Amino acid sequence: MKTNKNSLNHIGLDNKKCKALSGKLNHLLANYQVLYMNTRGLHWNVKGEKFFELHLKFEELYNNFILKIDEIAERVLTLGHTPMHSYADYLKHSEIQPATDISNGKTGVKLLLDSFKTLIILERDLLELSGEAGDEGTNALMSDYIREQEKLVWMLSAYLN
Repeated sequence: MKTNKNSLNHIGLDNKKCKALSGKLNHLLANYQVLYMNTRGLHWNVKGEKFFELHLKFEELYNNFILKIDEIAERVLTLGHTPMHSYADYLKHSEIQPATDISNGKTGVKLLLDSFKTLIILERDLLELSGEAGDEGTNALMSDYIREQEKLVWMLSAYLN
């Protein structure tokens, strides 16, 4: 079957599939942005017995999230679309909700575990969609995120036990 060159974007992927992928990536971006701010809040406000350990871990996580936010936005651009870039849009499209005034470390870790569950589900959806579109770039990105986050879920879960 011949592919119509006019239906392909500048990196050789189907325009319609890239539009759908970009929409899902923007949804993921919104969730990461809210999680980033939540994790900054956890870093700033954590108190108690495990303060030093959690303060550092939360900082490590939010630094990691900011890199992923940039990668996701740049992937949307690579696919030929525009990434969301306002907090109003992030809040409107995020399943992860803003969290405030959390100073208890265990509560913060539980929040992260719930958030990772949301992210991993979205990333698996993107993995499937990118596979169907032949989009190896998005596919590899999601695969890397899932592998890393599954390990984090295991470690954070172990912290709570």
